[in-house]
Amino acid sequence: MSSSQTAGHLIVECLIEQGVELAFGVPGESFLAVLDGFHAYSERIRFVVNRQEGGAAFMAEAHGKLTGRPGICFVTRGPGATNASIGVHNAFQDSTPMVLFVGDVGSDFRDREAFQEVDYGSFFGPSTKGFAKRVERIDDADRVPEYIARAFATAMNGRPGPVVLVLPEDMLRSMTSARPLARVEAVQPWSDPGALRALRELLLKAQRPLVIAGGGGWTVQAAQALQRFAENWKLPVANAFRFQDTFDNHHPLYAGDVGIAINPKLAEHVRHSDLVLAIGPRLGEMTTGGYTLLEAPRSAQTLVHIHASAEELNRVYQADLAINAGMSAAARSLEVLSPPSEVAWESWTAQLHADYIANLEPQALAGLPPASPRGAVDMAAVVRTLQQHLPEDAAITNGAGNFASWVHRYFRYHGLAKGHKTQLAPTSGAMGYGVPAGIAANIATGRIAFTIAGDGDFLMNGQELATATQHGGKSIIVLLNNGMFGTIRMHQEREYPANVSGTALANPDFCALARAYGYTAERVTETAQFEAALLRALAAETGTLIEIPLDAEVITTRGTLSTITKAAQARGGH
Repeated sequence: MSSSQTAGHLIVECLIEQGVELAFGVPGESFLAVLDGFHAYSERIRFVVNRQEGGAAFMAEAHGKLTGRPGICFVTRGPGATNASIGVHNAFQDSTPMVLFVGDVGSDFRDREAFQEVDYGSFFGPSTKGFAKRVERIDDADRVPEYIARAFATAMNGRPGPVVLVLPEDMLRSMTSARPLARVEAVQPWSDPGALRALRELLLKAQRPLVIAGGGGWTVQAAQALQRFAENWKLPVANAFRFQDTFDNHHPLYAGDVGIAINPKLAEHVRHSDLVLAIGPRLGEMTTGGYTLLEAPRSAQTLVHIHASAEELNRVYQADLAINAGMSAAARSLEVLSPPSEVAWESWTAQLHADYIANLEPQALAGLPPASPRGAVDMAAVVRTLQQHLPEDAAITNGAGNFASWVHRYFRYHGLAKGHKTQLAPTSGAMGYGVPAGIAANIATGRIAFTIAGDGDFLMNGQELATATQHGGKSIIVLLNNGMFGTIRMHQEREYPANVSGTALANPDFCALARAYGYTAERVTETAQFEAALLRALAAETGTLIEIPLDAEVITTRGTLSTITKAAQARGGH
């Protein structure tokens, strides 16, 4: 190798030094020198070519969730960067490490509103209301290693999140003799011993404690240490919104997930607990039921908040005890916290788990005929079939929509404590996430990837099936087709009953579309047909789409569209 090379090649070398084996993106003329670097180092790093930058950014975010190290995405200036912004926002709200590289206009054209020019500092702007932790422009090729190492450190340290690096086209063609810096590892803030003693005293005084675990930064070892802590103290553990794999759902201490469509009994238990130990989650709107399960800024419950970012602590909730610690450090500190010989809440813990188990039993949906009380296709039975046949390490992905509630309520994750990250879902509520996330999970790990999608959700990024076929990836997609944006229609019926506007969808033939992309596909119209279809999908050499036409009435796991409409009309809705 010569002592001098282009900055584009050096960037790829720096990524390899950081342990990157996969990068996602859509090519652009603004970073041709980097694409040439991917060609030069193709035996050590793989560039997955996507069909749209939003799908590429979602794949990178999913990869960051799976590995705990930054997912990598490359896009071109202007439209490429703005398309990718959805994945950057998702990484920010989900606390996922990610680095987005944006090829940009040349330095000699800057600040003239050149072709596709954008001020990325203003657009992604790191601030209290921005959605990137850092936005930097590399103008000096010799400093490429410094910027990339700092991007990785920023993405992983504290509250994990996305970093944006802007790459001027002329800089990428510059020659440099700079060499990559060493691999960056995340720094772990440790729990203060005095705070741990205070936490122990709060636990000893409690009668109805509850752990809520989630957020970014969890590892297999941290999840296992959390489990040992819970076992030592016989504590009930709930998982935060869309972090349902943080604690084993099969464990007798598991209490359920605290998020959208929460088990009503668990919601009451959260309200009636006297000590909430939040380990990792931000305690955002979804996990707190719109800041009602825990009232902001001071909750009725004694609140202990453990988070990796000092800036997050006491930002929304003024905790009774705030502990700045990374998840690995926090869980390992907690597992050695000496428990008493007896605790006062064993019956409380048992009740929470019993209520979780009871919530796994589906109920008939009012308004549907007695012959099919949960619809022509019983989605609860479909999820039970998934539970029976999907391997424990399968990656389960979804985007945004009511369709996801079937998996959220009925699927039981073994999770990180068993060795694998298994839930990939957007706490940001981004539609279109599930399809690319599933494909990325399969390409990256070779594990079975299962995606549940709605019709509107699928059409956001369904073209990434072409990416899967090109790059040897496959996923199993169950597509629930009810001919509408179901979540918005549900809200519409609640606020403006029977006034349907803007929520109906005229859909393509999804099976034909999937086949055109190289997937196999079939349509299931009865519950009894699903198991055989799933087994065929698991045995297939390509990815599979299983379309399930779903009655529009079957809008949630607990009720029908007509019951929502009638309730709204009864209270005098618009």
